[in-house]
Amino acid sequence: MRTEQLGRWFAGLLSVALAIFLGWLAIRPAPSLIEVGVAAPGSAVEDDSAFALDPEALDGVPFPLEHEIRRGDTLDGVLLRAGVPEAELRQASAAVSEVLDPRKLRARESFYSMVHRDEGLVGVRLPRRGQGVVVADRNHGAWTSRYRPYRRSHIRRLVRGELRGALESSIRRAGGPASLAEGMARVLQWDLDFNRDLRVGDRFEILFDELLLDGQFQGVDQIHALRYRNRDRWLEAYRFADEEPAQGGSNRYYDANGQPLQRQFLRSPLPYSRVTSRFSLSRFHPVLKRRMPHYGVDYGAPVGTPVRATANGTVVSAGTRGGGGRTVRLRHANGYLTAYLHLSGYAQGVRAGARVDQGQVIGYVGSTGLSTGPHLDYRVQSNGRWINPATLVSEPVPPLADALLPAFFERRDALRHELGGGADRALRAGP
Repeated sequence: MRTEQLGRWFAGLLSVALAIFLGWLAIRPAPSLIEVGVAAPGSAVEDDSAFALDPEALDGVPFPLEHEIRRGDTLDGVLLRAGVPEAELRQASAAVSEVLDPRKLRARESFYSMVHRDEGLVGVRLPRRGQGVVVADRNHGAWTSRYRPYRRSHIRRLVRGELRGALESSIRRAGGPASLAEGMARVLQWDLDFNRDLRVGDRFEILFDELLLDGQFQGVDQIHALRYRNRDRWLEAYRFADEEPAQGGSNRYYDANGQPLQRQFLRSPLPYSRVTSRFSLSRFHPVLKRRMPHYGVDYGAPVGTPVRATANGTVVSAGTRGGGGRTVRLRHANGYLTAYLHLSGYAQGVRAGARVDQGQVIGYVGSTGLSTGPHLDYRVQSNGRWINPATLVSEPVPPLADALLPAFFERRDALRHELGGGADRALRAGP
């Protein structure tokens, strides 16, 4: 009995303590924005000094609270969610509309309420991706706005590394941004199939510019040069303008001898995926359960993955074709035809007779027709005969004019110096 009395006394003491604690929480002042440590957004910030850690420097500086534009949002709806009082909504909306077309609001983009510790809402910031920020300021209930372009700058960087798994993680390990992998794939897409050719131990050197907006990293702007050792071969790429831009010239990539990297066909219609089945004259069909020819290469990828045309061409057909499900067929120069099977849908404008460019999205990975899961069956026909896409020898685009070669070699040597190897570096000796 004494033990039970002691237990009831202890439980009562805990109840009283809990009641006192909850009462204290109810009457204590709410923490300020500075106390709760609201994180600053990236390049949408108008004044980076607002995010110093010195409390005295922060005193009196508004803090940004991040929101996200939803599908179907209007400008009025965005401003209301930012905290604009209804009585001021018409004036605030009119001020913002002077510098921002409300029709250009994009779902999932961020906007910010600028909140002062003492004065409450003092402004709204609406960043325009990669361009600038709409600055709307509130002063005693009156609203003004202006558009401030981002300050653009570039930093030249060199990244060297070794492939030790995925390309993106290997580049990050070497100190570069993961997005550099996508740029690298674009440069070498005619020489490397990034789904099949990469091997652990490959080495890379990439000279590129980082784009900064208001001092904040935004991405890779241009790749100027790269070298990639794949097994026992070296691939080199140097960016060079074949003519003056004012005369219609364009920047392309060339190898060390001035030969263009671009060819009639890309190595793969998907930049990243895995090969799940290869070209074969006798393959066991997973659905029909019998052996039969498989005239393509299967790439496993999620439903909706964009599928690219591997060469310039004309759409022969875009529709359902038996076991191939939704299929796009393209006719190309030199007697070639390509087919893209089991699509979930077609890109806008892809219909019979339409012209498509190399790399243009023509459809999306699906699992239509006789299929056991999401994948793309990619096929190539040459003069009416199906051939193995993996062994297709693609012709290069026209080379540089002889008169431009001296300028190209001068540019190549300068880029080699920046890569760190000198103009006469023998690449086959390895980095």
